[in-house]
Amino acid sequence: MTFILSFFLYFCNMKHFCTLLFIIVLLPLTIAAQSWETIENSGQYIWGVGYGTTVAEADRNAMADLISKIATHVSSDFQQGEAEISEGGQTDRQSYVTSRVQTYSQATLTNAERLILKNEPDAQVGRYMKKSEVHRIFESRQRKAIDMVETALRAEEAGKADDALRNLYWALALVRSLQYPNEAVFTDDSGQQHILTTWIPEKMNTIFDDLKVSVVRRKGDDIDLSIAYKGKPVNSVDYTYFDGRDWSAINSAKDGIGVLELAKGNQSTKYQLKWEYEYLTELHIDKEVEAVLHVVSSRAMRKAYTTIDAADIASNTFTTSDSFSQTDASILKAPTTANLSVTNANSYAKAMDAVIAAITNKQATGLEQHFTAEGLDIFKRLLFKYGTTRIIGTPQITYYDGEDGEVTARGMKTSFSFKNGIRKSFVEDLVFTFDKTRHISSVAFGLGKTAEDDILNKGVWSESARKVLMSFLESYKTAYALKRLDYINTIFDDDAVIIVANVAKRAVMTDSRRFQNDKIIKYNRYSKDQYLKNLRNCFAANEFINIRFANNDVIKLGKGGETYGIQIAQDYYSSSYGDKGYLFLEVDINNPKQPIIKVRTWQPEKDPNFGLYGPGDFK
Repeated sequence: MTFILSFFLYFCNMKHFCTLLFIIVLLPLTIAAQSWETIENSGQYIWGVGYGTTVAEADRNAMADLISKIATHVSSDFQQGEAEISEGGQTDRQSYVTSRVQTYSQATLTNAERLILKNEPDAQVGRYMKKSEVHRIFESRQRKAIDMVETALRAEEAGKADDALRNLYWALALVRSLQYPNEAVFTDDSGQQHILTTWIPEKMNTIFDDLKVSVVRRKGDDIDLSIAYKGKPVNSVDYTYFDGRDWSAINSAKDGIGVLELAKGNQSTKYQLKWEYEYLTELHIDKEVEAVLHVVSSRAMRKAYTTIDAADIASNTFTTSDSFSQTDASILKAPTTANLSVTNANSYAKAMDAVIAAITNKQATGLEQHFTAEGLDIFKRLLFKYGTTRIIGTPQITYYDGEDGEVTARGMKTSFSFKNGIRKSFVEDLVFTFDKTRHISSVAFGLGKTAEDDILNKGVWSESARKVLMSFLESYKTAYALKRLDYINTIFDDDAVIIVANVAKRAVMTDSRRFQNDKIIKYNRYSKDQYLKNLRNCFAANEFINIRFANNDVIKLGKGGETYGIQIAQDYYSSSYGDKGYLFLEVDINNPKQPIIKVRTWQPEKDPNFGLYGPGDFK
């Protein structure tokens, strides 16, 4: 009898417990339903509802519904260009507005809060925001466009026409997607205000007008170009050309030199060239711009087109009075006697003659007498594994004394072409280093004139330190291009600090208890082994990698003797990817023959809290 009574009481308690548990589970959903009813009926919110088998699916559908209703809310006063909307009344207007509002994804739409109205497996989600907050989504995009304009102006001042044109065009696309595009204003350094919808195209046309191109040499199917910006060799610019059959992929010019590589047997003399400004193959760098350019009609920039006459050979486009390298003008001229600044120059010249012949003939036999084993391996990688190599013009080699009997040979301009990827060709300076036995021990890509000047003009350091730093950076960028994991392994300290950043999005709660989406930079720290493993995978996945350094900021650190901090603006391209960002290296060169990287960081942009990583962050 006692056993039966105990079992009955246990069963009743369990029943109440289960009932209580059921109520606890349903309580949040009940509260959510009551809250949602308030949101629907208050008249203060714009809201959307989504359904799905999972919360994630329902949330996506809720966001789509919310965006559609935002578009309806702003449609009555959304300004648009008449050329971008067909006749037909409100239906077309609504479609126009909706397409632009839809470029605000879950990651970029500000102040959109969420309620789970029903949980999985038959999920129901509500998304909502205050009507008074709608204008904020457009304000954020306008600020981003102005930031891009400021970036473009800095690039233009440095002669980087490619960066200037890309940022201006992308900023224009963002502005054209705003609710009131003609109210987006930029204030320049003089305090003058400019309406961006008209000022950006005018600025781009000015850049196109200041770009001048001429033919300096034609040999068979290859044409060498001289490209100036405001009368000086352009730092960098990208272009495509029409050879009579099709448009080429993007070509990259460097330090005033570019190339046309025509189909075999092409006998034309005139070719249409277009300065690149849309950069559609690089939209993955910025998902917001990518979304906008998919719905905003392209803006034809007619001044981006020019015609070059291959029969009109320019004798000399640049003068040696320009503030660029003294070889910029002479390198494309007829052969002259090189300025040999070292003793026993003939032995070095003989080796360079063999190098020129090897590149011209695409063969590397008989070079063992001029190279060390490592130097020959690097050269063969360049010649046979890094695209199609071609010497531009007639090299005028200059020799420089180095440390411990080394000699550096500079003055060979080359182009490297690729069959696949977002870039067709790159122009590079090849730098050859002879060891004290007069054998070529290293081959590297030169830094480019701007980056070189940033180092060589640092008169407060010893000449030896400047040469070592420049040589190291040249070897560093070349190692990534040639996928030399063995070399990269030797230059990183075993305990090196390696940080790689990427852009992420997250929702953050403000003091006013409103959700805002905030672009953040997620910093990932890797061990040396992890970093090299990631590099190995990257190398295997790409036909080519090309790194370009723009401006450097180099300082000597107050620790570790000859230790330097280097902040570099870096352009990175591969056959499947391209990005731009900032690299920081802390390099120990106490042993000039074996520089060691103690710290390496990369970030896509300046952090709003601390700017760029620098020496003060790693003590």
